[in-house]
Amino acid sequence: MTALLIIIMFVAFVGIDFLVRTSLRRMHEKRERQAREAVLNTSIRLDFTHEAKSLKRVEVPNPKARIIAVDDEAVVLDSFRRILVLEGYSVDTVEHGPEALGLIQRNDYDFLFTDLKMPDMDGVDVVKAAKHLRPDVDVVVITGYGSIETAVQTLQQGACEYVQKPFTADELAEFAKKLLIKRNARIEAQRRPNVRVVAPEMAEVVSASEFCVPGGAFLSTGHAWVRIEPEGQIRVGIDDFVRKALGAVKTVVLPERGKVVKQGDPLFTLKGATGEVHVAAPLSGRIEHDNAGLLTDPGELMHSPYDRGWVCLMTPSDLAGELPALKIGQPVIDWYQDEITRLRTSDKPQAVGTDALDWKAFEQQFMGADARVQA
Repeated sequence: MTALLIIIMFVAFVGIDFLVRTSLRRMHEKRERQAREAVLNTSIRLDFTHEAKSLKRVEVPNPKARIIAVDDEAVVLDSFRRILVLEGYSVDTVEHGPEALGLIQRNDYDFLFTDLKMPDMDGVDVVKAAKHLRPDVDVVVITGYGSIETAVQTLQQGACEYVQKPFTADELAEFAKKLLIKRNARIEAQRRPNVRVVAPEMAEVVSASEFCVPGGAFLSTGHAWVRIEPEGQIRVGIDDFVRKALGAVKTVVLPERGKVVKQGDPLFTLKGATGEVHVAAPLSGRIEHDNAGLLTDPGELMHSPYDRGWVCLMTPSDLAGELPALKIGQPVIDWYQDEITRLRTSDKPQAVGTDALDWKAFEQQFMGADARVQA
């Protein structure tokens, strides 16, 4: 009876906590919306004719993005302001293409929405000029049903997307949300990755947004690390690039003790839910020992890749001759940044129809024969 009472009290506590959190979140969202409505009602009455004759501007605190919209229909611009401002965007609107082009040269905008059919300057010309003046601004074409073919053609001129009018508030809000997600993802992919040299055990606490390489260790182009032990043997494992790319490993197939391998030969295999990856031997030599703990706990490979997640111990057969082909120090960081950028680009190896990594394609592009050091 006591246990049942404790369970009921626990469930009640969880339920009350959820309700309180939900209520607080809704109250916060309501206050934010009311603040945006107040800004919306006051900002559009300000005079910005010194910048552009038809300019109406609404700026909100900490905007999700800055948007400029140009359309010769005032009712469409009114809809843009009301819908997007309430969603947390700062919005400028003008009624003429030349005004929009003048503004994007003087202000930092994330998006330009332009109508396709306008009397003084049509949307096609606005797209061309905007991408020439500010290639960093994402241009979106506003079109009616009868002009979709022309709108699609503007994509070849640099427009990133088009939106069809009339639209509902929910449709425009969702459309803007998707645009922002795509833009942020592209900017993140273009940003130079942060790579740090760390002590082996520190790889366990490096944030997911950073990459690390082990201090004092060498890296092969097949993304295996090599640490020279005091006795002259070498310890081998996978690097942070492979760890973050694969995400999880279910099984590690360890190399056979006593086996002699050449530099570039398959050394050990990582198996996951969607495939497997073969890691090439960074140096030639004989397998002396393996990390048997990975057989029962393969997660150590991903949790502590440079320390407890080592894979095997080898006696190198040509250390002096083969070691210069490996990387250490600043060259590792430069190469790592290039590899990460390549992985993040649009041709990232993914399984067809999914967002999951294609392990076979990943091995071919980053750990395959073309990436391995040839003996």
